[in-house]
Amino acid sequence: MQRYIIRRAGEAALALFVLSIIIFLMVRLTGDPALLMLPPDAGIEALEDLQRAMGTDKPLVVQYGLFINDYAHGSFGDSLRSKTPVSELISDRLPNSIKLIGAAFVIVILISLPLGVLSAVYKGTWIDTLCTGIAVLGQAIPVFWLGMLLIQLFTVKLGWLPSSGMGGLTNYIMPAFSLGFFTVAAITRLLRSSLLEAMDSEYIKLARIKGLTEFKVIWKHALRNSLISVVTLGGIYIAILITLGILVEVVFAWPGMGRLLFQGIVFRDFPVVQAVVMISAAIVITTSLMVDIAYAYLDPRIRLQ
Repeated sequence: MQRYIIRRAGEAALALFVLSIIIFLMVRLTGDPALLMLPPDAGIEALEDLQRAMGTDKPLVVQYGLFINDYAHGSFGDSLRSKTPVSELISDRLPNSIKLIGAAFVIVILISLPLGVLSAVYKGTWIDTLCTGIAVLGQAIPVFWLGMLLIQLFTVKLGWLPSSGMGGLTNYIMPAFSLGFFTVAAITRLLRSSLLEAMDSEYIKLARIKGLTEFKVIWKHALRNSLISVVTLGGIYIAILITLGILVEVVFAWPGMGRLLFQGIVFRDFPVVQAVVMISAAIVITTSLMVDIAYAYLDPRIRLQ
């Protein structure tokens, strides 16, 4: 088990290292940030002075070394736009994104588990068709378009829910549903197939022969053994929620990491873009590593691969 964890951790570290190189190079392809910070009538001397102060006059290899050294010491530089340390911007926005992702995942669990179970139990009926249709619809509707539809209906037409910002519980409903609906679809379909496979197994037949109620057979025995694949997919989709959160936060003006990244891209604020993407990537890779380890504990055969 220790060898498996060490190997997976090494792969995660390598992935993060390669990703840091890609992020570093991609951000610098957008141009020299010193040109954006100076007024149009600034002379060449002012430009060169600013480039030396920012370190952008050095070779890319040296710049990357400074970039990694700063990140290793927890320094992300200052925002080119607001002159605020990027670490402060992230510390303000990251908790908001975590709250939104947490609310979305609660919605995922509350909706996908009943839909998956009902679809499997009533296989071939109109209930199965309805649940499957909801799942397909969730994967077909773009997240940002769903968010705009919800705003149009519940804010513009009905006036029930706020369309932007953070506040009370009502502020979470539309962003969390928009963010989680795509994941609801995937988990519902996976749970249905896993549960159907479990219900045809010998231990479920034995449980029925013993006289257990259908409720206990489904919810206590079959569902428990069907959740291994769901746990794996759930961990992966937490990482996907981080990516989709960018669109949702922009649509609902949610003050999180996704909106911060969007603003950084618009204003070519490369220290902000680098930091947000690197931290998001680290969260995604760490989540995937934890899922791999949890899956290995749930299914010991994984350790041998």
